[in-house]
Amino acid sequence: MKYWLFKTEPGSYSFVDLTSEREQTTGWDGVRNFQARNFLRDDVKIGDLVFFYHSNAEPAGIAGIARVVEEAHPDPTAFDPSDKHFDPKSDRASPTWFQVSIRAVVPIDPMLELPRLRAIPELSGMELLRKGSRLSVQPVRKSEWDAIVRLAGIDPNALERATPAARTQTPARSVAADSESKRANSSEQVVKSKK
Repeated sequence: MKYWLFKTEPGSYSFVDLTSEREQTTGWDGVRNFQARNFLRDDVKIGDLVFFYHSNAEPAGIAGIARVVEEAHPDPTAFDPSDKHFDPKSDRASPTWFQVSIRAVVPIDPMLELPRLRAIPELSGMELLRKGSRLSVQPVRKSEWDAIVRLAGIDPNALERATPAARTQTPARSVAADSESKRANSSEQVVKSKK
């Protein structure tokens, strides 16, 4: 299992939006950076855990945890002329852009804000905290993951056991999905540890 941090602007799509999706699942679409795309296409696998990070926000920080439930597949927004992520050079026969599907596991409330993360010595080498780091899909080291999960008061053993079934038949819902068709479902059960 690998660990990741996915960035999103909460005004466009937040962790609350994810928890409101059908099956609390969405396709992580709109990635248009080649390094981030390569992570999605080549390295992110079913079962991997993801920090859901609110960027370009006041405050910025980790708002929740999700799990990958579907591996890389073509990003449908690249082919949709009405979508802001449309890429006229995209070719369905040889796609350039990919997405994975993630499902909400647990919100982090209160959110772990960026200044608080910067104060943790175990995170000094974390990609998120590196000066000038803007990558929207980032690997997270196990030691960094563990430090953040502890800070959030989440029992890491319960989190590791919370494994949703992989999506095999139902197509992933896109971030661009119609908001009127959203409905809330219950979150996976993750035990919060006592602080």
